[in-house]
Amino acid sequence: MSKPVYELVDDLPKGGLTVSALKSLDFVVPGQWNNLVGFDNTIRTVTGETDESLIQQIGERAVTLYNDKSQGYQRALWLYESVDSASGLLGTAALANRIGQDTFLGFLKNITPKPERAQSIDLTVKLVTELVAFCQINGIPGDSIGDFLAALKDYGGESLMRMAALVCFDGLIPLGAGFTDKALTMIKGMSPSEVSGNQTFKGVKDLIPGNNDAGKLSFITESFESTKGWMDNFVSSKGLTQKGLVDNLSKFVEVSSDKMDYLGAFLDVSVKYYRHTGVQTLTRRLVERAVAEI
Repeated sequence: MSKPVYELVDDLPKGGLTVSALKSLDFVVPGQWNNLVGFDNTIRTVTGETDESLIQQIGERAVTLYNDKSQGYQRALWLYESVDSASGLLGTAALANRIGQDTFLGFLKNITPKPERAQSIDLTVKLVTELVAFCQINGIPGDSIGDFLAALKDYGGESLMRMAALVCFDGLIPLGAGFTDKALTMIKGMSPSEVSGNQTFKGVKDLIPGNNDAGKLSFITESFESTKGWMDNFVSSKGLTQKGLVDNLSKFVEVSSDKMDYLGAFLDVSVKYYRHTGVQTLTRRLVERAVAEI
């Protein structure tokens, strides 16, 4: 446990690249996400309460729930943090030769593009991370794909924004149209040893269901295949395109559409949307449960 839960949400940034990138997706999920920062502020916003003593009671109960290691809240946070950290390492794993003048945001000239294979593993592992974290927060078995799919239909707020970012930043921007087919084909053609060497997989493998790497790869594949329809429908129903996303992103973050593969790597390095929205989701669930129990 790194920090108390109230510090985690108090310390969330109010600005910066992650917040700007998420704001660029407001047109995808209009009005679903506002950058809710601060523990007391979250309690007031979620509950509508103004009574100071009740707010303190709710806060204390939420802290107690988070600190209870028999609950899944700390494990969910570990997943959110670990997948962002590992994905960032993957994005910078190949600090290579300078790429002439094909640069934007300065340091990006030192980032090589991630191969489609690595990006596909990244995408599928992040999807599984969302599923497992959902199960941890809700106290259900970590392999409950059916429960996750049912809940996904009702996703809103920070959770829906996180899925929108997954689809846009880890799917459509780096892999292009048909990214779910590309990723699924790629992951189905991989051996357990190929996946086990991937930085993002290594970051969270301890909590992915499966007795060994082969079992974990099978679960990743099944989870992604099961969720593929939701992601495809999300893209088509919103009319999302790679160009449209980059054009909108450029209004909030200085980017170039010349090198889409480099842009994917840049987003991995700089935009920590899993942890940011994950802390917000976690805090909201803790507050909702604390209120129900009080």
